[in-house]
Amino acid sequence: MANRRCFQTLVTRYLPHISSHPQTAFLHPISRLVRTQFDGIPNLNPSETSISIPSKFPSTFSSFSRHFCSNYRGNDGEEKEEEDDDDDDDDYEGSDVADNEIEDEERGNVSGKSDEQKAQEAEEIGYKVLGPLQKSDRVFKPYEPVFAVIQIGSHQFKVSNGDSIFVEKLKYCDVNDKLILNKVLMLGSKAQTIIGRPVVPDAVVHAVVEEHALDAKVLIFKKKRRKNYRRTKGHRQELTKLRITNIQGIDKTDIVPVMNMEEKVS
Repeated sequence: MANRRCFQTLVTRYLPHISSHPQTAFLHPISRLVRTQFDGIPNLNPSETSISIPSKFPSTFSSFSRHFCSNYRGNDGEEKEEEDDDDDDDDYEGSDVADNEIEDEERGNVSGKSDEQKAQEAEEIGYKVLGPLQKSDRVFKPYEPVFAVIQIGSHQFKVSNGDSIFVEKLKYCDVNDKLILNKVLMLGSKAQTIIGRPVVPDAVVHAVVEEHALDAKVLIFKKKRRKNYRRTKGHRQELTKLRITNIQGIDKTDIVPVMNMEEKVS
């Protein structure tokens, strides 16, 4: 449409002068045809720019106007491009923030669960978070000849005071948090042994979270012979290191020495 308007303006203004010249007599039928086609189109009032024409035309037409359908705005276009780039940068920063929030949710730092739901889920696994370890707490005690069999998740461990164990990563607990392991299956000491059915009542094991770590990499290789199928993947299990600090629920007194029959007779 823009090219058509420019052509119409050029023809209606300058074609009569060009066709009247003896050297352009062959353009007479074209001028009549063009006039009949563009008579119904209104004239435009665009900006004008003077340019020179060849010397073969009369001197009266030494300068004429070129008509443009639209004004060129290069600077405005550049400014718009810069604004678009700024908007893209803002969108990119916003996407980074969203990605960070998603990563936090995956790590368990930000979750849609309430404190009650977190505590209930931790209790099903077999532990309870008491809070962070304080400097005034004296949780580490000397070794005591007492052992306990505890269950965390789907794994069972035999532990004593001062032992450290690696379990699957425990959610909703941080490093230096105090924990209570409430699924105690068995207790034993020099004086007695208690077996739970399946859990020993009023028996707990205290522990402290030392670190969250990754286990050694395990390679999983799959192959189907004569099928050109080979797949190799690696996996590192997330672990939590616990330090056992105390075992409660059993008598810790030393066993009474058994007397021989000869000593009894004497």
